[in-house]
Amino acid sequence: MSGQGTVVGADGLARCPWGLEAESMADYRVYHDTEWGRAVRGDDALYERICLEAFQSGLSWLTILRRREGFRAAFADFRIKAVAEFTEADEQRLLADPGIIRNRAKITATIGNARAAAELAEGELEELIWSFAPDPATRPVPRTFADVPAITPESTALSRELKKRGFRFVGPTTAYALMQACGLVNDHLADCHVRDLVGQSGSGASPQVSGP
Repeated sequence: MSGQGTVVGADGLARCPWGLEAESMADYRVYHDTEWGRAVRGDDALYERICLEAFQSGLSWLTILRRREGFRAAFADFRIKAVAEFTEADEQRLLADPGIIRNRAKITATIGNARAAAELAEGELEELIWSFAPDPATRPVPRTFADVPAITPESTALSRELKKRGFRFVGPTTAYALMQACGLVNDHLADCHVRDLVGQSGSGASPQVSGP
């Protein structure tokens, strides 16, 4: 898939290749068409994306996507103030929850990231993340998946800043996946029917998908 351009589906619409999977992966198609690359605003919504991108590390995004409601239920809808108050008992509860990925390091990081976010003023997390959005005019429009980077100078800088604030599981690749998913960059391919729509969207409520 690395060098593949857009693919036209049975509905006649051209999509990024990862957005046109087998019917068993129709969740990807819906996510591609309605969420990925659309602007996400709000501290809690962005905190959720940070957490889900961290859980996705080393796994298929589809694994996370299909457990998203389980994650929301387990982590108090990703409300920063609520998760920041989780206790050892909550951590043990999460480790036993089949609705999420039961990885101790990622669970601990999610709670720790809530505490780091809670140290910021209201709106500061959103302002911090969006301050690393590059000027669209400086970015070439990708025509194939080979044109889409895995990291950029901006994602490296964002990763560094989040780590300085106490966030974990936010390396440059994860930071770039966050930027893609939350609309800081538009990595829909040139001929993808969604590309010209993403700038018209408002906040999403959830989640690389770094393009699988």
